[in-house]
Amino acid sequence: MSEKNSNEPGIGAVLNEKDKNKQKEMYNKYVENMTPKSNGWLNCLKAFIVGGAICLIGEILNHVYMSFGNDKELAGMFTTLTLVVVSVILTGFNIYQKLGQFAGAGSIVPITGFANSVVSPAIEYQAEGDVFGVGCKIFTISGPVILYGIFSSFLLGVIYWIMSM
Repeated sequence: MSEKNSNEPGIGAVLNEKDKNKQKEMYNKYVENMTPKSNGWLNCLKAFIVGGAICLIGEILNHVYMSFGNDKELAGMFTTLTLVVVSVILTGFNIYQKLGQFAGAGSIVPITGFANSVVSPAIEYQAEGDVFGVGCKIFTISGPVILYGIFSSFLLGVIYWIMSM
């Protein structure tokens, strides 16, 4: 990692400083100098545009599937399946990761982001074999989401059941 402003102290100068208070102050300046600056409004706009585009594509697909004579529920299932398959293909070609770097949360919130989080570790650990690579690592990112989703659904179901008594 290269330093952005050479007038600010480097990590070597920070580590060589004997005075602990001055070292802490120098370290804070070093971290501030090295931390990339981000534009929150621009990031929100990118997330909104990309997430909205994904949802718009989903709505278009839903209407196309309904125009084939499918009912709303079946069209919704076909739409979900199509979005997941497209996300998996884009992940395989390393396109979805670039979209995620650009859009941030705008690309991970829809179902396409969940599909990406399942496929990415599978691709990464493919060289370690089907069982110990893909089988063990496929849910490293999405596993906690599934676990806490099921747990919170169960907990809310119990609360609803108790309140409806």
